[in-house]
Amino acid sequence: MRLLLDTCTFLWLAGGESLSPVAAEAIREPSNEVLLSAVSAWEIAVKHANRRLSLPEPLERLIPTERRLRGITTLWLDEDASFHLARLPRLHRDPFDRMLICQAIAHGLAIVTPDPLITQYPVRVIW
Repeated sequence: MRLLLDTCTFLWLAGGESLSPVAAEAIREPSNEVLLSAVSAWEIAVKHANRRLSLPEPLERLIPTERRLRGITTLWLDEDASFHLARLPRLHRDPFDRMLICQAIAHGLAIVTPDPLITQYPVRVIW
């Protein structure tokens, strides 16, 4: 299975915070491919720049280091995924989450997130 980490899931994982048992097991399962979207890196950068998120080390070191340590692959934002945005119902106002949903739809990914609003979309949610 291919898993797309929600931004908060990645930050919790990197910070050593607890995930749900189901989410933690899915991420640890060696047959699953775990992905972090470039959209999440963008979200972290925006929130950090706006002083809404503190980080233990510089962003440009934190994200690559955590990805490498945990075997997480980067998912780049592509044109095909962005086309889904126009068809996405406006059930969720967070633009970053909306793009993650579009990527999950376009690439057939399950999203690992505790966000109940994301369950309203036609994507598989793991938590």
